[in-house]
Amino acid sequence: MIEINETVSKALKEKKAVVALESTIISHGMPYPENVNMANTVEKIIKDEGAVPATIAIINGVIKVGLTQEELLYLAQAKDVVKVSKRDFGYVVSQGLTGATTVSATMLIAKMAGIKVFATGGIGGVHRGAQQTFDISRDLEELASQEVCVVCAGAKSILDLGLTKEFLETKGVELLGYQTKELPAFYTRESGFDVDYKMDTPEDIAKLMKVKWNLGLSGGMVVANPIPKAYAQAKDKMDLVINEAINKANELGVKGKDITPFLLDYIKTHTKGESLKANLELVYNNARLAAQIAIAYH
Repeated sequence: MIEINETVSKALKEKKAVVALESTIISHGMPYPENVNMANTVEKIIKDEGAVPATIAIINGVIKVGLTQEELLYLAQAKDVVKVSKRDFGYVVSQGLTGATTVSATMLIAKMAGIKVFATGGIGGVHRGAQQTFDISRDLEELASQEVCVVCAGAKSILDLGLTKEFLETKGVELLGYQTKELPAFYTRESGFDVDYKMDTPEDIAKLMKVKWNLGLSGGMVVANPIPKAYAQAKDKMDLVINEAINKANELGVKGKDITPFLLDYIKTHTKGESLKANLELVYNNARLAAQIAIAYH
């Protein structure tokens, strides 16, 4: 049911650095061929740093840890790929379907495979208006229970960052800022919220991982890595576009798992593609840092 790529399996057995990667960004995040080019670039960055990439997905009902080039191409072009969170696992695997893993699902599989570091764009969190809708990403629950270090550019800026931060605190998940005291907000380096702790090196983060898990403390941690300054968007501009996107989603009745893709597509269109470029660069930046942390951990 779980098939680990030979290169990834060898690296795990030899206790070498491995970085897990999600697949939703490939199937739902951008069109072909930009998606496969992005996936290949991310894997190359991790390899260049000396670690082994392990892109995770479900293909024809088989959970894959590490994709071949043929499998990446298939996922990038396939239609009707299911966006898989924890609740979708049984259905997708039992029906022999193809699914792209979200942050939460990737964390689950990474834990099963023994991978401790995972690079993504931004984590999910508490959606705006969750007091009425109860729309809270499964990502937060998995962060509370899976021993995986998640490197991201903060929580997606379409969320309620204050409530997301409170949820993580309640669940005992460390919110670490890489060389910053302020929580980055995906497209922007600023959010107005502080992180729990500023960490200045991959070695410091790796040491924290070892200490936490050696003490028997459950759950993962978030490493919030700000988007590079050259690609960061202006906070005021992004806040305006995000508010417009949320109002439009409410007007159209977009809800559940459709809300995030809708908002990101709206933002991409109304920033004339600037947000897509920013998205790519922050993913590359996170992959590089994740590889460095994984190497320091081993």
